[in-house]
Amino acid sequence: MWFKNIFIYRLPSEGAITAVSLQEKLSLKPLQPCSGLDKQSRGWVSCRGDECLVHTANGHILFALGVEQKLLPATIINRFAKERVSEIEAQQGYKVGRKEMKDIKEAVTQELLPRAFALLRTTYAWIDPVNGYLIIDAASSVKAEELLEFLNKSVDDLPVKPLHTELSPVSAMTDWLASENAPSGFTIDRELELRATGESRATVRYANHALEGEEILAHIAAGKRATRLGLTWNDRISFVLTEQLQIKRLEFLEIIKEESTTLADTAEEMFELDFTLMTGELVKMLTDLTFALGGEVISK
Repeated sequence: MWFKNIFIYRLPSEGAITAVSLQEKLSLKPLQPCSGLDKQSRGWVSCRGDECLVHTANGHILFALGVEQKLLPATIINRFAKERVSEIEAQQGYKVGRKEMKDIKEAVTQELLPRAFALLRTTYAWIDPVNGYLIIDAASSVKAEELLEFLNKSVDDLPVKPLHTELSPVSAMTDWLASENAPSGFTIDRELELRATGESRATVRYANHALEGEEILAHIAAGKRATRLGLTWNDRISFVLTEQLQIKRLEFLEIIKEESTTLADTAEEMFELDFTLMTGELVKMLTDLTFALGGEVISK
C-alpha cells in the first residue's frame, strides 16, 4: 500500500471525521455492478477485499472509491452500425442521412451495452484526522475530483480545500535552482521542466540531467520558471513537485520498504505495516515541504 501520485487537501478543523462515522456513511453508497444498460457505476469498495470499507492504522484512515466501467470501444460501435446501415440502405434504396446515422449508433450502443465487459478501477484516499489532511492517490485531477465529488455526496459537511502555501511552487522551485540551494532536508534531483511566461510558452525539459551550472541559470535569467522539479527528502522519499502543488512519481526508497519486509510475516501484516510506514513518512515530509514553501495559508 504505497501511494504513487498525490493531491493534498485540507479538512475543516471543526467536526473531525472518525473512522466509525465514515464507515457508516460510505456503507450507504457501496459499489453496485453495472446493470445491463449502465455505462458506469461508482461506489465505495473495501481496501483489502473484506466487508469493511474503512481501514485504520495509527489513527490514519484509508478508504477507496471503485468505478466499474463498461468497455465498448467506438470501433466496435462503428462496425456494427456500418453493418446496420448497409442493411437499411439495401432495403430502402437510398443513403442513410446524418441524423439517422446518429440514431443508429445510439441504438447499437444500447444493444451492445448488456454484452460489454466491465473494467473496475480503484482510487485510494487517506484521511489524517490529527493533522487535518485528505490525501488522494491519483495520477490526474479528473480522478481526484471524481473521488471528491462522490465523497461530498456520501459525507455531509466535509468542505475540503486544496493545500495553499505562502510561496507558490513555481516561485520557490525557481529560487532554489537560481540560488543552487535546496531547502533544508531536501536535495534537488535530475528532473526539471522550465517554461517561459510569455506568449510563446517555450518549454525546456531535463530528464536524468545534472541541474547545476550556467545553462539552467541562463534559462531562468531569460524569464523561464520551474514548473516541475525532482526532489528527495532526507534520503527517504523521492518525488516530482509540480506547479499545482501536486506530488507525482512518489518513490519510497529501499531503506523504508526494507523495514516492512523485515518486520512483517504475512500479507495482512505487510499491508498494515506498509500503510503505517507510508503515512508516518509522508506526514513528516509534507510538514517539511510546507515549511519550505513559506508555510500554509490558513483560510478563514
